[in-house]
Amino acid sequence: MTIAPDNARQGTSHVYRAMRKLVASMDDTIPGKFEITKKGIVHDMTAPVGPHELTTLHLRKRLEKVMPDEIVAHTGEPDVEDESEGILRRPDVMVIAWKDMEVPGSFDPRTLIAAIEVVSRSNPDNDWVGKTRDYPLLGIPVYAVFDPRTGTGAVLTDIHSTPDGPRYATRKDFVYGEDVTIGDWTISSENLPLYGD
Repeated sequence: MTIAPDNARQGTSHVYRAMRKLVASMDDTIPGKFEITKKGIVHDMTAPVGPHELTTLHLRKRLEKVMPDEIVAHTGEPDVEDESEGILRRPDVMVIAWKDMEVPGSFDPRTLIAAIEVVSRSNPDNDWVGKTRDYPLLGIPVYAVFDPRTGTGAVLTDIHSTPDGPRYATRKDFVYGEDVTIGDWTISSENLPLYGD
């Protein structure tokens, strides 16, 4: 759910700083996670357990089995932020080098090798629409989406310029059970949990 107007000019403006302060004040008091997008503040009511968290755990463990030791599949904080774009996001899994994590505050999104999202049952458009728009603006070269609602997903790559700004040029769809290539690494999507009715 977007809870800020989409006509706000963000960037380094006072509006972005005000939204950043609001997000920080709500993070520990209201369930779910808050992110700042090009369209305003988004609240995602992710459940702390269940298929969403299990999928995140499976993906992290599967990736870390095939990646070199200096690369991690990080889950959790901090966020990735580009104040000049007016965007603050918190991917479910961030593929990043250890050395690029050794920074104060938010991660530089341009250091991410990939961002992975498990689609939220409560706000699927945030993952399928908003992040598909925002992640190329942040310079994240690979965006993988896993959707426990449908047992499908997609990997988006090849950022290119468009009249609406940077966008991913290549989208490879997959069905759970198939192998999925994220960056330089291929993992199985077998036996990932689905949302029940």
